[in-house]
Amino acid sequence: MTTTQSQPSEVDLANDDKLAVAQQSLPISRQNKGLGYLEHDLIPEAIARLDWSLLREDLSLPVAVLHAAKLIHNLEWMRRFIGAYGVQLAPHGKTTMAPKLFNMQMSNGAWGITLATAHQALVAWEHGIRRVLMANQLVGRQNMAIVSHMLEDRDFEYFCLVDSAESVRQLGAFFSQRGQRIHVLLEIGIEGGRGGVRDDGQLHAVLEAVSASHGAVVLDGVELYEGILDDEAAVRSFLERAAAITKSLIAEGRIDRKVPILSGAGSTWFDVVAEVFSGTKFQQPVEIVLRPGCYLTHDAGFYREAHAKILERNPVAREMLQSLQPALQVWAYVQSVPEETRAVIGIGKRDASFDLGLPMPAVHFRPGETRPKPAPSHWKLTKMMDQHAYLDIATGDDVRVGDMIAFDISHPCLTFDRWRIIHVIDSEYRVADIVQTFF
Repeated sequence: MTTTQSQPSEVDLANDDKLAVAQQSLPISRQNKGLGYLEHDLIPEAIARLDWSLLREDLSLPVAVLHAAKLIHNLEWMRRFIGAYGVQLAPHGKTTMAPKLFNMQMSNGAWGITLATAHQALVAWEHGIRRVLMANQLVGRQNMAIVSHMLEDRDFEYFCLVDSAESVRQLGAFFSQRGQRIHVLLEIGIEGGRGGVRDDGQLHAVLEAVSASHGAVVLDGVELYEGILDDEAAVRSFLERAAAITKSLIAEGRIDRKVPILSGAGSTWFDVVAEVFSGTKFQQPVEIVLRPGCYLTHDAGFYREAHAKILERNPVAREMLQSLQPALQVWAYVQSVPEETRAVIGIGKRDASFDLGLPMPAVHFRPGETRPKPAPSHWKLTKMMDQHAYLDIATGDDVRVGDMIAFDISHPCLTFDRWRIIHVIDSEYRVADIVQTFF
């Protein structure tokens, strides 16, 4: 399996097919952070016409931005990767909860969107996504009611997970009363992990409950989440177990779907999942579905390190000329320079993730200058509070109040959920589009 990766090119953001997505439905409230001063709310399509520039200080900082060319590069990288293995992609939408990005991913070859809750599935459905894999158990009357409503749309395909007979019985009782069928995947788990059947006894109980549902609960395949493991040998063993169970269920006629689904892969081990599952010889065609969520924006911390390991161990990824690129940044002002070796920055825990490492200074820009320059390598955030961060600098560094610093982040999931709007910028730092989130 050999593939190549071309260099990302400059794009016309208004017309580029890879950014062609469904229009968003909600106006942009002037009360959202990260905007310039607005006299009134705007429709999303009006943003590009405002000719805002990040470097011209047309935006209120702190502000989160996405680099358009890097998004396109990452979309193409993953499209080529899954194509090399002949597998499907259902990226995890909880990372961004941004329907515009969901539709961008669907337009670039995704099979569906993975989500974690009924509310998230509803957001996707209301923005045009018609295939959702909910990588979680569906529990509770109102959550089931939300899914039941969406299933009235005959074009909508939905899967959730089951790992207990009781879960199957509750689903069967609810959906059979409405004359509906709920499609499920059997979740396989490990001792000490999260959801999933642990042993043959639990597995058999789930299968018997599915049979007893009289068609209300339909088993379409098998699912696991391997991201809780940190050892490659353990990951491979877990995947092989899931593949063996899938083979057994197919042989026993337990799976209703004409082409059974076998799904795994978070953002850390997706290469190993693709390798093991695509290398398994099944009795019939099986739809292998990978679910990484962080590839689209990537990061400069936790997932950069994980991706480096993928490049080391996986020949397909290694043969691509470039790796995934961090597309998400948070920009903030220098608020104060109270000491020779400390600057206080207007970025805090309400603006960027900090659970897997503090934001990292990447770019330094002084308003009025022509272009940003790389931040010195010795600059480092040492502490974050709600709205402030401490930046260690060196004596003599040219840092002034009002300077702008762009920060790369680690763990995009917990940066996206701090913003209702995120600007998409071109290579000249002009605002070309805007993304809304729905957490």
